[in-house]
Amino acid sequence: MLAAAGQLIEERGLEKFTLRECARRAGVSHGAPAHHFGDVRGLLTALAAESFEQMQQEMVTREAAAPPDAYAQLIANGQAYVAYAMANRGRFQLMFRSDSVDCEDPRLITSGRATYGRLEHHIAAVLEASRAGDGLQKEKSLLSWVIVHGLSTLTLENRLFDGDDEARRDTALSLVDLFMRMVQPGVEGSGVD
Repeated sequence: MLAAAGQLIEERGLEKFTLRECARRAGVSHGAPAHHFGDVRGLLTALAAESFEQMQQEMVTREAAAPPDAYAQLIANGQAYVAYAMANRGRFQLMFRSDSVDCEDPRLITSGRATYGRLEHHIAAVLEASRAGDGLQKEKSLLSWVIVHGLSTLTLENRLFDGDDEARRDTALSLVDLFMRMVQPGVEGSGVD
């Protein structure tokens, strides 16, 4: 069911997602999804949780391929975020739709926090490497997330770049590197005058 739901949401988007079509694609009766997930919200919640887990795996993969220094790891984390969004538009949009998922679902909470926790880990490592202390660590994590999330969203909505999906993705990935390097002195700084 989750595989069928993932395929359907990528093809049609959330607005045209139906439980009946999902069941048909999965080769099960139209009542089967309700038996396993309760309703469409339950299925979409499970799909969103799975999507956060997939994004986290993309982060692990890109971080492993990046240089070991703290800032390179932070950039790899941001590029993984954007790359996942570009490759999984429907899933990415679902992950942040509180009107379509159960935000109190334990698996969704755990997977979402773990994904954001990777970013927080990298910000802490950058601050430690620069001997800046933890001044404004929470705010610096949020700023970094705003950069990659905003860039992902604007790229997906075709409001930032021209070209095909691959060209837009490549431009967005290079901008993650540029933006994060532009804010490097502020991220590394203690934030305390």
